[in-house]
Amino acid sequence: MLVSKDGDEERMTPAVVPAARVLKRKAPRGFLKNFIKRRKPQLHLKSGVDLWVHLNCLLFLHRLAEESRMQAFQNKSRIIKDKHILAAAKVVLKKSRG
Repeated sequence: MLVSKDGDEERMTPAVVPAARVLKRKAPRGFLKNFIKRRKPQLHLKSGVDLWVHLNCLLFLHRLAEESRMQAFQNKSRIIKDKHILAAAKVVLKKSRG
């Protein structure tokens, strides 16, 4: 806490978000199963496929965030802007094409 000249106490918001947080939310399994069945009703899915899809989405978003951060750093910007995300998306999509 900070004490101002008036004697009032002020709270500081944390400037750094901890890197390793415990995820409290579970994967949206019902939503993913219904979404896949609506899009591809002919597919017969094994159990746990929805978790793999969710994990794949999370890994893609993590790669996109890291690449966007690098794009912003290369442009000497402290803020990640939409142009950084679009440039990073092109790179990440090319890499994940397989």
